[in-house]
Amino acid sequence: MASTSNPAPSRSSTIDVGDEDLVLFESVGNVRKYTLNREKQLNALNEPMLNLLRPYVEDFIRSDLGKVLVGTGKGRGFCAGGDVATVARHASNPDTRPKAIEFFHREFELDYLLAAVGKPYIAIMDGITMGGGVGLSLNAPFRIATEKTVYAMPETKIGYAPDVGASHFLSRVDGELGTYLGLTGEDIRGRAVFESGLATHFVPSRRLPGLLEKLNGLDNPTFTHVDSLIEEHYSEREPDEPSSTLVGAKRSALDFAFRHDKVESIIEDLEAIAQKHQSEDVKEWAQKTLDALNLRSPTSLRIALTAIRRGKHLSLREALQMELNFATAICNGETPDFVTGVTAVLVEKIKNGRPNWAPSSLADVSQSEVVEKFFKKYTPEHGNVPTLSTFEDVLPNDHKLPHPMRWALPTEKEIRQMVVGSHHSSGSTQITLPEMIKKFSDLRNDKNGIKEKIHEVISRKCKESQSETSGLKYLSWVR
Repeated sequence: MASTSNPAPSRSSTIDVGDEDLVLFESVGNVRKYTLNREKQLNALNEPMLNLLRPYVEDFIRSDLGKVLVGTGKGRGFCAGGDVATVARHASNPDTRPKAIEFFHREFELDYLLAAVGKPYIAIMDGITMGGGVGLSLNAPFRIATEKTVYAMPETKIGYAPDVGASHFLSRVDGELGTYLGLTGEDIRGRAVFESGLATHFVPSRRLPGLLEKLNGLDNPTFTHVDSLIEEHYSEREPDEPSSTLVGAKRSALDFAFRHDKVESIIEDLEAIAQKHQSEDVKEWAQKTLDALNLRSPTSLRIALTAIRRGKHLSLREALQMELNFATAICNGETPDFVTGVTAVLVEKIKNGRPNWAPSSLADVSQSEVVEKFFKKYTPEHGNVPTLSTFEDVLPNDHKLPHPMRWALPTEKEIRQMVVGSHHSSGSTQITLPEMIKKFSDLRNDKNGIKEKIHEVISRKCKESQSETSGLKYLSWVR
């Protein structure tokens, strides 16, 4: 294996592994770039790739020369996930089971390292970004979506549960969108990934080469410099570009149904919406969502919802450790659904039908048993789960993770705070829509997409009341 230390400025290098360069590394000026190069497998992460990426990221953190890290993927995907077919095969054999657990261990540690680099890190999600690919990007301060982005956490489809820090991140995105994505495994695409906050920026795929060229030319780039440069490559919605689908009444229905802490309650609300909602479009969405949940592993649904609810109160490191705990339980056969799901979906590639989940019904999966098996039985304290590294030899003891929404559009929570007067920049308990847009534009340095995001949230959550004295229309939060 060749050295993964940062190469000299203005040259390219690759690390050769067998017959294939699984990860390509490039250094130009202050910029260090990795490119996942397992194109036929949509850049799915395997163990050799993890073994290449980790020392490279560690060297980047230590280096005084590397100022910006960029992550990309060859072909149609940034990264379609982890190589779970190999992991499931290892998990099914007691002799190789430690290899399965160690894969998750190393993957989650890499995800934490990428969140903690302390310098601008840009994940370019130009194409399929799922599972392990989400882990490489979800805590990057700069996450670029393009019109080609297909973003999903599809683990419940294969009898597993969202990991790679998803319990921490999905629990913090607007409303219950994260709960919906985590349970259903459905995808969200293109500009909608940006508008929902899963990405911080939107750049058309055709403009990426120009962005990277200008990025390479930056001298001593700061977070603000990088943000401004990415914003310069934004484009407005094209006339034929698909609009976001999870907005308006459909989004209100989603937040209402997925607000619960019990899967059964979510299903009950979806059934009521599918039968009684006044909008046929919303009814159709609810039925489609019910059909999707019915295809998922009942055990996985319980694990996923429990993890997302717990993750809201955990740090990223704590959430990753919790996920490693339940991953270890799954690898140890506490549920057969992981091997069943991977075999059906990824090996046999069934197009229709439902894998033979066991238990097959949600009613036969006890919530208390799920908590005991997947959240209590396996922990580092019990000596049956690896402990995530503290990276004392890489990270400063007082390191702080950048807020993943710092450079994103305003969140629904921030918009609500501005309406009710609790935001640190509100200054008043009354605000008009134009004032709201102006305040967030000032706070976000005239970020593209702010007006559209605020209008969408306000249309669902607020009403306007006209003042008899001033004639101005003030916003009030009503939902």
